[in-house]
Amino acid sequence: MEQDRINELVDTINKASYAYHVLDSPMITDQEYDDYYNELLRLEQKFPLYKREDSPTNRVGGEAIDKFNKVIHQRPMLSFDDIFNEDEVIEFDERIRKVIPHPEYTIEPKMDGLSGSLIYEKGVFVRGATRGDGLVGEDITFNIKTIKTVPLRLTQDIDIEIRGEIYMSYASFEKANQERERNGEALFANPRNAAAGSVRQLDSKITAKRNLDFMAYFIPNPEEYGIKTQEETLRFLKDLGFVTNINLNQVASTTSEIVMYIDDLASKREKLPFAIDGVVIKVNSLLDEEKLGFTSRVPRWGIAYKFPAEEVLTTLIDIKFTVGRTGKITPNALFHPVHVAGSLVSKATLHNEDYCKQKDIRIGDTICIRKAGDVIPEVVGVKEERRTTTLVPFEMIQFCPMCGEELIKKEAHHYCVNEHCPARKIESLTHFVSRDAMYIEGFGERIVEDLYNMNYIKKVSDFYTLKKVKDELKELEGYGEKSIQNLLDGIEASKGNSLERLLFALGIRYIGKKTAKILAKKYKTMDNLLSTTYEELLSIDDIGEIMADSIMNFIQNSDNLTLIHELKGYGVEMVYKGIDTRNNIYIENKIFVLTGSLEKFSREDASKIIEENGGKTSSSVTGKTSVVVVGANPGSKYKKALELGIEIWTEDEFLEKVKSE
Repeated sequence: MEQDRINELVDTINKASYAYHVLDSPMITDQEYDDYYNELLRLEQKFPLYKREDSPTNRVGGEAIDKFNKVIHQRPMLSFDDIFNEDEVIEFDERIRKVIPHPEYTIEPKMDGLSGSLIYEKGVFVRGATRGDGLVGEDITFNIKTIKTVPLRLTQDIDIEIRGEIYMSYASFEKANQERERNGEALFANPRNAAAGSVRQLDSKITAKRNLDFMAYFIPNPEEYGIKTQEETLRFLKDLGFVTNINLNQVASTTSEIVMYIDDLASKREKLPFAIDGVVIKVNSLLDEEKLGFTSRVPRWGIAYKFPAEEVLTTLIDIKFTVGRTGKITPNALFHPVHVAGSLVSKATLHNEDYCKQKDIRIGDTICIRKAGDVIPEVVGVKEERRTTTLVPFEMIQFCPMCGEELIKKEAHHYCVNEHCPARKIESLTHFVSRDAMYIEGFGERIVEDLYNMNYIKKVSDFYTLKKVKDELKELEGYGEKSIQNLLDGIEASKGNSLERLLFALGIRYIGKKTAKILAKKYKTMDNLLSTTYEELLSIDDIGEIMADSIMNFIQNSDNLTLIHELKGYGVEMVYKGIDTRNNIYIENKIFVLTGSLEKFSREDASKIIEENGGKTSSSVTGKTSVVVVGANPGSKYKKALELGIEIWTEDEFLEKVKSE
């Protein structure tokens, strides 16, 4: 009797939840829901053996764990490549049409949350996991159970994996921050960060209070359920009991339709109840998906269009000056924290004195902030009309803020010329281990600064002597045996880097990643470079007098030669390990633009061929363009090439030139 009533109540409440969350058509009143829920709670407490796995009372949380267990995804959870403009939408479509002549696409909002995987057995929810690195995630089953838009039992008794976005609505975000403010806690920066933090709580009761949601959008193996298109996938998900974005989705067959959808959704963005940061474009047919396949890291059949950077206003509080590894002094804007493009920011670079004076930036100004590429905060400009009082014009400092040395100005920038300035030393050491340089994993600015201040690292070669003081390092506060060993392993691995990484890491003035690679390709070994001449450097494309002077000054400096000798002695390899370019008189030293629908090779393959043969590619036609390679329907770039009298090749001509040498 009691078991029958429990089953009846669970089924009634779950059906009511489905009608409310999925169908947006309530079948009972809030009062009835509460009455049924409270009755069920009383019966389950009295007869716990009859409690079902899919009982709605499981959503209150209460399970606490010590840590999250790792979960290996049966199928990798890959993410899409990002694009940022209409030209890239067209290029994506062109790549697809080389394989699928007449593709159809589904277009849907790109939710700004975090990906989650849900596993159901015989229709009952059994496990939830985060995406993690795409191969291994974390088990968050207890926390997933608290999300009301995750059905604990599906409408069909099937085994299935469902993927979607775990997110926090704007309403839940505001409510959560109000509570945190009352409790004197730091506020969440944005809904995405709030969702990510909430779903990784070790106590699921905390997660339950945050009112997270789940938007389903993907099944890894849809063909096993008779599904043939992405559009059918969304309908099937809704039928199973999930909330989907099907009402906001659209099917398109042309790039103009895709662009119109993007513009329309962007205009609706602020009115949506949840955050989105772009649009996801997928090939609709699953058979077409299979033909297109995957690269080693992303699906070829989909792409993520990111919305342009958002601009917001705030007040400039102060300008702080920092010292870089070359001694360059950079003014930085400190302003009232403001949400921009999904995160809370409070500082941005102001580049140099000229930048500050051109924009007439003054402390106290109302400034406009945006994120370049939705990543790096930048000051767009000043709202001079909002100045209500007299503000002090910007003045560049005259002395180094770290060592007090008088600054000198070279071109647009000011420099501290004190080679022993602590700030320069630390920046130089941090640069050496950074991702684009020697990439010694585990080292960050804080660790470098600690080891510098404790006299373990004073120059870059000291990184390779740290293993001698391993036992001492283990005794330092906050440095365990495992973390020290990881640092030492990273140091050892860095010895095998290709020459261009070392050249960039050494911090030769004016030599960035690109020039470092040019030098490495040209000279092959460090010894060859050390034997070069000024005239030989000037003969290299892309290296002018300033760069040549800087390189010669570096390789003629006795301290630098001693450093290179030390690094060799510690086993750091100094040879180029990249792909050698072939000399082709038709391609070498020329700038190419690719346009139109290319049928015999992809743009990526063409660009690689050009680079390997000593040429370069550009996205726009200018007076410096050497050759325009055209496919079908080339458009405005072809017309501009004709106007400028630039050489034009067909695909066949391009391939002929490549094979000719």
